[in-house]
Amino acid sequence: MGTVERGRGLVELTRPVNSIAAGVLTFIGSFVAADQGFPVGAVVAAVGATILATGAGNAINDYFDREIDRINNPERPIPRGAVSPRACLWFSIGLFLTAVVLALALLPPLAIAIAVVNLLALITYTELFKGLPGVGNALVAYLGGSTFLFGGAAVDNVEPTIVLFVLAALSTLAREIIKDVEDVEGDREEGLNTLPIAIGERRALQLAAGMVAVAAVASPVPYLTGTFGLSYLVVVLPADAVMLYAGYEGFSDPTAGQSHLKYGMFLAALAFIVGRAAALA
Repeated sequence: MGTVERGRGLVELTRPVNSIAAGVLTFIGSFVAADQGFPVGAVVAAVGATILATGAGNAINDYFDREIDRINNPERPIPRGAVSPRACLWFSIGLFLTAVVLALALLPPLAIAIAVVNLLALITYTELFKGLPGVGNALVAYLGGSTFLFGGAAVDNVEPTIVLFVLAALSTLAREIIKDVEDVEGDREEGLNTLPIAIGERRALQLAAGMVAVAAVASPVPYLTGTFGLSYLVVVLPADAVMLYAGYEGFSDPTAGQSHLKYGMFLAALAFIVGRAAALA
């Protein structure tokens, strides 16, 4: 296997789009929460640590899931032979350590505490929690939502990001359940007892749709409490529509449903940016 292909495989292990997206969410958390200046060094460290840790978590997940991926995702770097399992493991450890150094060097105590909890969750997710019905999904949902908390903690102001955390966690939980429906065949063959396997695919999809509905109902809270103005509502309502449609779509096409749900989640995050920007204007 050539050096170029190996390098490409290592980059793929991190899911670069997802890792960078997680960094963007951390930045959004900082932007929404910053009310007394904008500590650039701390925010850059938080964003960098998020990207590195997310990439490391994705890589370690591929290491532990390599047998499942031979069935569900044979094009991934380890199954196709671009990266050896050992190289994947060491690459992940290197990314984790770099994220830890960034956090310890430049972030406040609460942000460091969130980083430590999240790093432990990323490391243990596949081996300890992924196969437990609903537990693995809930852990991933927490990790997705906590990027906003982490951003807020980086600027020493978590409170404005709590609603963002709740909405993101609910939406991520729904998306993870739909993804498990998508992966039922490989998970069943590997003996994993995911939520769709434990309670049935249709019930799992109904639960996911319910989570999306709760998130949509809760989304106007920042407007109703006066935190954000009408501009927030103008953006968040279309985001709700996209996510509600995605939850419905998941019943007939889980792959499309979970993909469209991700778009709705980012549109909802944009609503918070617009709301905060309008409040600062």
